[in-house]
Amino acid sequence: MWKGDCKMKKWLKSVWGYRYVVLFIVWLLYIINYFDRFAVIVFMPYIQEDLNLSPEQAGFLLSIFFVPYAISQITSGFLSDKFGPKKVMGVAITVFTFMTAITGFIRSYGQFIILRVGLALGEGHHFPPATKAISNWFPSKSRASALSFFSTTYMAGPAIAPIVLTTLSFHLFDGQWRPVFFSLLIIGAIGIFLLWFFIADTPTEMHKKGKVSDKELKYIEEEDSEFDKSVKKGSPKVFLTDNIFYIGVIMCIFQVALSWGIASWLPTILVQQYNLDLTDMGILAAIPYIIGAFSIMLGGWLMDKLKSMKVVALIAYSGCVPVLFLFTKIQAGDTILLVTLLFFAGFFVNLNYGPLLTFFQLRYPKNVAGSAVGVGNGIGQVGAFIAPLISGYLVTVGGDGSYDFNKVFIFFLIIAVLAVFSALLLRETPVKLKNNNSIIENYELN
Repeated sequence: MWKGDCKMKKWLKSVWGYRYVVLFIVWLLYIINYFDRFAVIVFMPYIQEDLNLSPEQAGFLLSIFFVPYAISQITSGFLSDKFGPKKVMGVAITVFTFMTAITGFIRSYGQFIILRVGLALGEGHHFPPATKAISNWFPSKSRASALSFFSTTYMAGPAIAPIVLTTLSFHLFDGQWRPVFFSLLIIGAIGIFLLWFFIADTPTEMHKKGKVSDKELKYIEEEDSEFDKSVKKGSPKVFLTDNIFYIGVIMCIFQVALSWGIASWLPTILVQQYNLDLTDMGILAAIPYIIGAFSIMLGGWLMDKLKSMKVVALIAYSGCVPVLFLFTKIQAGDTILLVTLLFFAGFFVNLNYGPLLTFFQLRYPKNVAGSAVGVGNGIGQVGAFIAPLISGYLVTVGGDGSYDFNKVFIFFLIIAVLAVFSALLLRETPVKLKNNNSIIENYELN
């Protein structure tokens, strides 16, 4: 064996551990997911022109994605608990990579609808298995930090994908959009390779192959208890009969509504209400994503330290309220205040992303963690569909053609207030179960 390879394996075992290799690859695979998802968004103006699509048809193509995507989140959670996260992720990546590649061949509106649905089905089956894999590889005491690192894909993906996609188009393909979709087949194939050769469903599998040390395996599994082993795979009764689960689901709706609602309208708001040109808008629109990546990591660290998602949630959503209110008071040209508020909006809106995912994984046994996250996050996509839609009806257009988005900010403020009240109702302790997986009561971890 190559001497350098031996040193690398020894370094991974002694310093980081193989679980961090798994975490990074799972993170990277979800970045690839964003490349495929954003390709249509980035090139929609060109696609619209080539296919002679109306604005209504273009809008429908962008919106229809979230319906099968939300349904897939739910089914993929159950599938990952039953068959393991690796297999489900493998099928998901294969499907959305194939759908993205053949998008370069589309010639009609009808074909495009079919491909959008196919893409959503593939991408929707990726997220819950990814979180399930992290749950399998990280003990509860460090899981919030791991899931928060994974959640930085929400910021890194939208920031990186447009830059790479447009660079490919203009520098390699003379401004054409179709070859970019074909080239994403290569990126997807690399992702599939990394998945099958470097990831296993459990640390025990990699321990048998010599990639996980005895010390690391003990660290990961030392917290596995009868609680984590008390439920057979794919038994949804554990969380579906828990009233607190639905409070967590409601919080998912509010979280997704805030993040996707603001993200969907922010570029338009910066141009139409604050009179920024295209260049300045692009720079300022990136601020929430940049600070958001830091905020997500901080939220996970805080939850691991405080052992409470509720505290992080109250800080996050309470902080959103004054920030969103102050957006209604900014005058066009007040760039300093605008940048400051964008900074704090990115911080508070994203602070609870990782902890919210961790809540589902710590309240319920590992064997149903994928299902719980899948159902919670799947229903949470209602927020991604509803918030941008309602916001559009709240925009006020003046007689002089000016735009006023103040009612939109008040709408987001109300969502943040409702999220605060939801957090107050939350109970975080793991459920205690009868032999038939019915809930008896909640109990505190020692």
